[in-house]
Amino acid sequence: MVTYPVPHSNPKKKSATGAELSLRIVGGKFRGHKIAYHGDPVTRPMKNRVRESIFNLIGPGVRQLHAIDLFAGTGALGLEALSRGGLSATFVERHFPTAKGIQKNIDQLNLGDQSTLARANVFAWMRDAKQFPPAPWLLLCAPPYDYFVSENEAMIQLIERCLEVSAPESRIVVESDARFETNQLPKHALWDVRHYPPATVSIFRK
Repeated sequence: MVTYPVPHSNPKKKSATGAELSLRIVGGKFRGHKIAYHGDPVTRPMKNRVRESIFNLIGPGVRQLHAIDLFAGTGALGLEALSRGGLSATFVERHFPTAKGIQKNIDQLNLGDQSTLARANVFAWMRDAKQFPPAPWLLLCAPPYDYFVSENEAMIQLIERCLEVSAPESRIVVESDARFETNQLPKHALWDVRHYPPATVSIFRK
């Protein structure tokens, strides 16, 4: 039986001067818009360049996709999808203060009509959800890297669940680090794996 983990704190990344990371939307109609991030150690934002690379790989097809941003953190991935013309976005984040930050970012961009924020444990949410969007998904899974070690079985089951219930033509994006061997991914030979050290990005097209 798999238990559902509680997020672990990660050290906050700062510049040499101690300044907080600068997060911005990197493409689409909100390009350059600053994403609110106050350095909460629970959150590990994906680097701007990695996010840009992912969406360059997805391309204009994002306009036919519903984004599901698991372990949403700042919400940057889901917001990036909406900026680039995504149909809508669901943000799933357990940590309440972090979820409040996502709502702030949604409100600042007037994206409330296209956005749903679920304050929930991602593992339980994916397991228990009774209804998913009928449109193909852009499922974005960028958890704390430690999960791929400390919660390896739960992560594999989560990814299997995503492949099982997502609509045809969906894209599933998983960000890990070098400690996770991508041959553990379900249907591992079908994933497009890219390396942006320290990040490894794996993309599956259903």
